[in-house]
Parts: sequence; C-alpha cells; structure tokens
Amino acid sequence: MSEIIECLIIGSGPAGYTAAIYAARANLKPVMITGLEQGGQLMNTTDVENYPGYPNGILGPEMMEDFRKQAERMGTEIRFGYVNKVDFSGAVHKVWMDETKELQAKTVIISTGATAKWLGIPSETRLNGSGVSACAVCDGFFYKGKPVAIVGAGDTACEEAIYLSKLCTEVHMIVRGDKMRASKVMQDRVTKTKNIKVYWNTLTDEVLGDKAVTGARLVNNKTSDKTEIKIDGFFVAIGHQPNSGPFKEFIDTDEQGYIITQPNSSRTNVAGVFACGDVQDKIYRQAVTAAGSGCMAALDSERYLSALGH
Repeated sequence: MSEIIECLIIGSGPAGYTAAIYAARANLKPVMITGLEQGGQLMNTTDVENYPGYPNGILGPEMMEDFRKQAERMGTEIRFGYVNKVDFSGAVHKVWMDETKELQAKTVIISTGATAKWLGIPSETRLNGSGVSACAVCDGFFYKGKPVAIVGAGDTACEEAIYLSKLCTEVHMIVRGDKMRASKVMQDRVTKTKNIKVYWNTLTDEVLGDKAVTGARLVNNKTSDKTEIKIDGFFVAIGHQPNSGPFKEFIDTDEQGYIITQPNSSRTNVAGVFACGDVQDKIYRQAVTAAGSGCMAALDSERYLSALGH
C-alpha cells in the first residue's frame, strides 16, 4: 500500500518552496516533488533586484538555493522527479511520480509554474540572461537609458512596451502581422507613446551579440528586406504556457490552461487540491506574488485538514 502524505507539493519555484515552509511550520510534514525544472523560471534569471530582503540583489539560482535550504531546515522532504499523471477522483488524491511510483496525499498543492514561449532561434537561447528576457517588469530596470526591442502583439506586449518606454531611450516593437491582437485601448497607448517604434509584418532573424545583446536583425515577411537595429535588451512577450497538463482531467482551467482558483483563495474545484504561483496567475507573474500565493495555499491546506479533524 502506498504511503499517505499529509501535504504533497508539486513544483519547486518560489510558490512551492514558500508553501513548503508554511506547511512544515504547521507540522504537515510536506513532501515536495521538484519537477524537471528545479527552482522554476528563476533558475534562468541572472540578477534579481525586486525581491524584498536582498538589498544588494541576488542571482536567481542563488535565491532559489536559499529557498530550498529554508524549506529543508523547516522539515520539508524534497524528492527529485516529475509528475506525469494524477487521479483526484477519490477522497485520497493519487499522484504518479516518474511515470511509475504512486503517491497518495490528503492534500495537494500544485505549484508547477508556467513556461515562457520563445521564438525558437539559436541566438535567443544563447543570449538568454545576457540581454534576452521574457519579463520586462523583472529586467527592464537594467536597461534604463538604453534602447531595447520587444516582440509581441497582445495586451501583455503592449503593456510591457509602455513600461519599457518609461525607462529606455527607445523601444522597438516587433509585430509579425499588419495588426495587433491587443485591445484597442492598449494599441492606442502604444501608438501615442513617442519613443515606441512599431515594425509591422516583421520577424526576428537573429539577436546580435557575442556575450551580450548588441542588436537584432529583423526581416520584413512581405518584402524580405532586412534591417539591423542597435539595442541592449531584447524582450520576448508572446505568452506563457502554464504547466497544468497532468491535472486537466480533474482540475478546471481557463482557455489558456491556467488553473482556476476560487476568489481570495488557492482552492480549486477539487476539495483538498490547491494551486498557487504562475500556474494559476497570468496577471502578475512575479516571484514575490508567487511566494505570497504559496503561503495562501499552505494555510488553505492546513485549514482543510483541520476541518477534517486531522
């Protein structure tokens, strides 16, 4: 018979580790399954300067190592592996780790995060963290007074372009079609911002630079004309993919795949299953908000178990 875990946490980003810290302090004996991307998106981030408590900033991987050490010190058992299947149909929730090992849990906290969508060009991968970023709010500050480019045509891309325009000398906005998907109000804000230059019907041929971004080569997808621009930062804002796949049979998600939680809580549609962090947050997507929602999930889990008399 499989062991029955009080609180099983799936995912090891800021949300998962914070949930683990709170659950461990509540004596829930949490077990964490790290996932394949241990530490989450912050493992691909260099300087983190907007998380409270680090006055001099910190490297993303170092920050996540601090989170891990604190979770373990509080009593979290960390298991390295990934979840490929679940069964939330019964009172005790079943989770399969590494395809074969079955775990049973009274409560489950899903904190599997989201993965940024990329263009898929080699130079983008090579310079990721050295001028290439998928989060303007996270990294825009580093390009204050410098020219940057952003790829995207939705509301998020427009919002981030406007954010960057307040910090950077010039924002080159690269749109692959002849119109944006963004709402009209966001498009109007972009067109009225003097230091945003929109490139219509344009693709990124290559991000330029050896050790850091120095420019980008753009290609018009109608005329095939190529243009090189000088930039110090290259932002990709074409969306995120929430890592909710294994749970969709039982857990309600929106049309994009983000897990739906009840207002002012981390509760899902399944009793005893909670969600936190970027797998359920498509609005803020920050480490600090993910950590806050991890705290909520652990408290909700503790209250759920208390109500059952555990």
